[in-house]
Amino acid sequence: MDFSLTDDRRMLADTLARYLADQYPIEHRNTVAYAAPFHDPAKWAELAELGVIGALVPEAKGGFGGTGFDIAVVFEALGRALCPEPMLAALMGLTALSHTDQELDPIIAGETRIALATGELDAPYSSSDIATTATGDRLTGRKSVVYGGGVADTLLVTARHGAGIGLYQVAASDTQITPFGMVDGGGAAEVFLDNTPATRLLADAGPALAHAETAGIVALCAEAVGVMEVLKDQTLDYLKTRKQFGRAIGDFQVLQHRMVDLTIEIEQARSITIQAADSLGTPHGPRHASMAKNLIGRAGKLVSEEAIQLHGGIAMTWEYPVSHYAKRLIMIDHQLGDTDTHLERVIAG
Repeated sequence: MDFSLTDDRRMLADTLARYLADQYPIEHRNTVAYAAPFHDPAKWAELAELGVIGALVPEAKGGFGGTGFDIAVVFEALGRALCPEPMLAALMGLTALSHTDQELDPIIAGETRIALATGELDAPYSSSDIATTATGDRLTGRKSVVYGGGVADTLLVTARHGAGIGLYQVAASDTQITPFGMVDGGGAAEVFLDNTPATRLLADAGPALAHAETAGIVALCAEAVGVMEVLKDQTLDYLKTRKQFGRAIGDFQVLQHRMVDLTIEIEQARSITIQAADSLGTPHGPRHASMAKNLIGRAGKLVSEEAIQLHGGIAMTWEYPVSHYAKRLIMIDHQLGDTDTHLERVIAG
């Protein structure tokens, strides 16, 4: 099969890469990623104007993409730039909303920001165990680690009604939201619902949530591939320029072997991400996404460790980009289910 990018996707990838290289250098990224609101609202508007959000939405819903490969192109570029914009929140929210008759144009245009609030302290990855309840048009409960929740105008909240799980729309202004920065940059929030007014969008949110989660996993895997590629390039450049005993340390065969092993891991990660992207929206989508997330988690840990060790002490400093890329790569493993969680899903079939 031919997995090369179409002309439209290649154009999107090139445009986004150029924009991020020019407008989101690592210095600017670190300035905005670790201080409230944990992203750059002006850059968010510019990304929307470039059509990046629209690339995550099917044509039938007002976008011009929405496939697994469209998502992968966007998030790999975001990973290369270590961009902290809440694009994952937009993707998952838009994917869930695509199962409703809601108008998506204001979100695609960047005018309205959304966040999907599903996880809870005792149900971080499984909607079947959530405790948030709906009584009529009111919600009560707590949602944890809501990506992009601190800057969202609208929250899409899962809640139990009777024996089912529904999807509800809640105005952020009607809730108590506690935003916080994540250790690797970017923002999330705790959301507290206390008899909060809500509008039910879906009585049975299962298919929409499964689709949104699978799309989010594909996005994280593609982002991880982008992060790993940058770590590989930075490490290779360091090995070529750092000298010891009068020669570049990259001349030593043992270090060359380690770089080869690292490169193989990245290529495996890219291949399985392509499979997951290709399967998005099919019956095999969730299983292939779990397979990819499991491998990405293991490969990401290895790539992070190797990049830091091969750089030596400088890789642990705040000023050097490697430390920030390594943190992001490790954090990706813990988003939307870690390595062990997805291994269990693969085994369960």
